[in-house]
Amino acid sequence: MAALLGTWAATRLVLLLCVFGVWTVPGPDVTSDVWAIYRGWYEVLRHGTFPLDDVTWQYPPVAALAVLSPAVLPFLGYAAAFYVLAFLADLVVLCLLLYTGLRPGRSLRGAWVWVAGAALLGPTVYARYDVMVTAVAVAALLAAARHPRLAGALAGFGAMLKVWPVLLLAGVFGTARRRTWTAAVVTAAALGLLFALVMPGALAFLAFQRERGTEVESLGALVFHVARHFGWSGQVLLNYGSMEFLGPYVGTVSTAALVLTGAAFGWLLLWRLRARRFLPHTLADAAFTAVLCFTTTSRVISPQYLVWLVGLGAVRLSHRDTGMRLPAGLVLAAAFATVLEFPVFFVDVVMSDRLGVALLFVRNGLLVAATVAAARELWRSTAAPAAPVSLPDQATGPRQASAPS
Repeated sequence: MAALLGTWAATRLVLLLCVFGVWTVPGPDVTSDVWAIYRGWYEVLRHGTFPLDDVTWQYPPVAALAVLSPAVLPFLGYAAAFYVLAFLADLVVLCLLLYTGLRPGRSLRGAWVWVAGAALLGPTVYARYDVMVTAVAVAALLAAARHPRLAGALAGFGAMLKVWPVLLLAGVFGTARRRTWTAAVVTAAALGLLFALVMPGALAFLAFQRERGTEVESLGALVFHVARHFGWSGQVLLNYGSMEFLGPYVGTVSTAALVLTGAAFGWLLLWRLRARRFLPHTLADAAFTAVLCFTTTSRVISPQYLVWLVGLGAVRLSHRDTGMRLPAGLVLAAAFATVLEFPVFFVDVVMSDRLGVALLFVRNGLLVAATVAAARELWRSTAAPAAPVSLPDQATGPRQASAPS
């Protein structure tokens, strides 16, 4: 415990020194989203409307609360207050993982995954509001076993904060399923209706998100990174708030990414229909796998997406069962590759230089491998036919009997 807490404190001090500008990280300024973009949204949101004319606003309406949250620390500047709140969200995740890890039958491995993974991602963790969303998601997963309605409400709140927490519901099973789903739907619907009534433009993010293209860090972008070395005529420009490829065939690759996402979720639906064995860790397995599928096939794969995966992987490894150890380890390796491609060598990525392309191949390859490994383990543990076990028979000796499903 002393080693765990000491490592967390040391690494978080480094992250704070980086976002507060005491130490400079090579590459572009990762904090610009906070002091420029978030700060601009804050000025609009505090007057009671969403940024209707800003295409970079691509988030569900409850995201306004995250952007406005620095107002609770009026004695600090906007950026400083945001970093402090992100730090506190990080601390909440750690406390939740420690609480569950110290219970009988659980493990502190999950807390170690969070401590290491967030540190490997670097200061981006505190310079985006994704760590706040992850705290909500972790709380929802850990509450599911004993408090299904609370878990559903947190998942619904998280979905209205940044969409992906709705995937936490993929593995809900048993008698609690209806209560969890009902709480999630009611919470999300109530929040959506409330914001739609009191703040104009609550649903504007849907149109802005639909127009997103292929971002330079995505899996599909590797096609164009390589094609640029063979004379492809497109270019990289700031588009819809991120660096995207624009030019011939970009629309085709973007569509292919959406098809791939649809296929991944089709597999998840097939798994849900075929699943027969639901174990204490199945909910965390399914959530981790579902978010891996969404992340890997996304047209974006921004660095902050790894915060989600580290948090869900940490929840999964809080169980003593070691089934998802490989995918979680691959995610940690991808986190380290991510901080290298952004911000350290992001210029090389944008220019499609060999170093940048190599880093993307490594990072995205690790995510693909993690997704495949997680999907295989989820299927094996819940949907694959059970292996026969040998049971003693007092009359005839050993006989073969099927294991209960």
